[in-house]
Amino acid sequence: MRQPPENPVFQTACLSARIAAKSCKIRLIAHFRPDTAMKTPPLKPLLLTSLPVFASVFTAATLVWRFDVPKLAMPLVLGIIAGGLVDLDNRLTGRLKNIFISVFLFTVASLTAQSTLGTGWPFVLAITAMTFCFTLLGAVGLRYRTFAFGALAVATYTSLTYTPETFWLVNPVMILFGTLLYSSFTLVFHILLPNRPVQENMAAAYDALGDYFDAKADFFDPDEAAWLGNRQIDLAMRNTGVIAAFNQCRAALFYRLRGQHRHPRTARMLRYYLTAQDIHERISSAHVDYAELADKLKNTDLIFRIHRLLEMQGQACRNIAAALAGGKNYAYSKRLGRAMAGCRESLRLYADGHRQERDVHHIQQLLNNLAGVDHQLRQLESVSHRELENESDASRIAGLEGSGWRHAWQSVKSQLNLESAVFRHAVRLSVVVAAACIIVEALHLNLGYWILLTALFVCQPNYSATKTRVYQRIGGTVLGVVVGSLVPYFTPSVETKLWIVIASTTLFFMSRSYKYSFSTFFITIQALTSFSLAGLDVYSAMPVRIIDTVIGSVLAWAAVTYLWPDWRYLTLKHTAAQALAGNAAYLDKILDQLEHGGHDDVSYRTVRRRAHERIAALSSSLSEMSSEPKKYGSRISDGFVLLKHSYALMGYISALGAYRNHMAQDCGEDFTARFYHTAHRIADVLHAMPEADAATFQTALSDIRQDLDALRADVPDDRQSSVLWQQLSLIARQLEPCYRALNPPESDGTAENLPAGA
Repeated sequence: MRQPPENPVFQTACLSARIAAKSCKIRLIAHFRPDTAMKTPPLKPLLLTSLPVFASVFTAATLVWRFDVPKLAMPLVLGIIAGGLVDLDNRLTGRLKNIFISVFLFTVASLTAQSTLGTGWPFVLAITAMTFCFTLLGAVGLRYRTFAFGALAVATYTSLTYTPETFWLVNPVMILFGTLLYSSFTLVFHILLPNRPVQENMAAAYDALGDYFDAKADFFDPDEAAWLGNRQIDLAMRNTGVIAAFNQCRAALFYRLRGQHRHPRTARMLRYYLTAQDIHERISSAHVDYAELADKLKNTDLIFRIHRLLEMQGQACRNIAAALAGGKNYAYSKRLGRAMAGCRESLRLYADGHRQERDVHHIQQLLNNLAGVDHQLRQLESVSHRELENESDASRIAGLEGSGWRHAWQSVKSQLNLESAVFRHAVRLSVVVAAACIIVEALHLNLGYWILLTALFVCQPNYSATKTRVYQRIGGTVLGVVVGSLVPYFTPSVETKLWIVIASTTLFFMSRSYKYSFSTFFITIQALTSFSLAGLDVYSAMPVRIIDTVIGSVLAWAAVTYLWPDWRYLTLKHTAAQALAGNAAYLDKILDQLEHGGHDDVSYRTVRRRAHERIAALSSSLSEMSSEPKKYGSRISDGFVLLKHSYALMGYISALGAYRNHMAQDCGEDFTARFYHTAHRIADVLHAMPEADAATFQTALSDIRQDLDALRADVPDDRQSSVLWQQLSLIARQLEPCYRALNPPESDGTAENLPAGA
């Protein structure tokens, strides 16, 4: 069998190349959901999600046909699209509040654009100022970012649809009417299917969890032990998708749990969410060094049984996702239970021949952890949800973001510097918008505001996403123009063109969340058909549309390339320091619960979530950097080494959570005191690691190693104390590799071949 190369830099480079090759598939997502993986959803959820836009566009088309006003089709449909862009999941009262905010902002943006249109510099200054202010407002949170972008889109739509022969107030009114029409249908479908978004998000979470199980199962392949370091990185990358899906579930549940009464279906989804979180923590934990385990068990059936069990549990998660998507109850598989029993029997036979080995206890704890996962899967549908129908600390959802004017001002104020990615994007996008407006105004281009529209949608906060979107925008536009040019030739009647507008707008919404080039293709067909309905010459508009798209895309690409580019500001040290601090806080919280007895209250789950989110942010940064290896150089290699060990560190910390209900009463006082002293010292080192110099760190590390040696000598003759000491040792083993990756030698900047924990 071919052996993997021993050069660690080569191994990391290979992994970087694989990630870079996948970046185009996983990076471009819906404009307001940057953390969602680009994966085609099942057909049924797509159809359900598209019902409001289909109904609203169908109603708009019917009104246009009934009153014979085809020229109003374009602003009316663009208003519907704007409403769809700012559609956020919420409970009924929250949706009403969102509609009020969006209509207010849309009114301000549309009237500002309309009143200054054609005035030259006043228009340029007004649009540029709105772009800067609205983009900076996005720092407050997702809702503000969504509404802000929607308002900018409405200002552009107003400019795009205006013609001199049309009364100045017609287009703003039609755009706002389209927004209200779409919002009305979202309310209707929300009343009919109030829990659909929660159920779809929950299905996506369990689907991502199933993929995570598959990545974890790879650690129990004895023939692949030499590649465990890279598998640790792959596991961290998979974890990013899990955390993103969990956050979508949390947001959907948060808005529905703010009322006084919990609907039984909401309580059921809350049970699914808490179960998924518990399963994730269990499967994230690491009780052994997997490389050592694979070597010891490579000639036994035990490791293969564990591998198979993990794959079956991952498939069970996907079965839960399929059941949720289909509106059915999950049925636990008896084969899964037999696989669990087979693992236990295999361990018993292995233990009979290795009674003197400490590893037996650690493997036993690993199987106990998997048995906990099995128990959660078994009890998912049979457990009563009555305890979740009334709010308690164990069933609350942490808030999403702060509220109030003071919080908003503090959030914006903290971003007013070039170190802030939000501020850089606000300035960069404002420059792009100003340049697009100046080109249109100076050259008096007819329909030239497609340049502004393209630049606004293509220019993203980072270089890689913008470059990908440039290609997809141009490709989708060219193909859409080719197909759209046939519309006036084959479909002369107004009715047929209206049906094409209905179909293309609906398909645009169906595809925009997972394939931007498809959505661009459909919206181009919709635009050309709307031009035809308005009585404009489609064939003269086709080359203009392509040229405007290219100009807008080039402006966006030039801005992210030359105006404060990412590679000048994206530093791994800050992101890595946040990840280490998250691990330290997670360890502190577990130690607190070890001492006083623990449960999954909201504060514990919040600390755990933040630790995972910070690791996910590190892996996302590395994914961005991997797509531009020439610009980031050796920092990518150091970053992957750091990601590998910091995620391994989290796995060992997570494993301590299994003892939160037993430590205080099951271990002796002398061992407990020394254990806490050493564990808190490790947490302090993690907190201080980013700022510590080499001498200070080595001194602290030496003290920890001495404490561990002393603790080992005092370990009582019981299984739990031995396992606890082992977990603390595994955590401490990751400190030096993390520090060396965080502070690489300046002489070569390359990562060393550090031992991989898991």
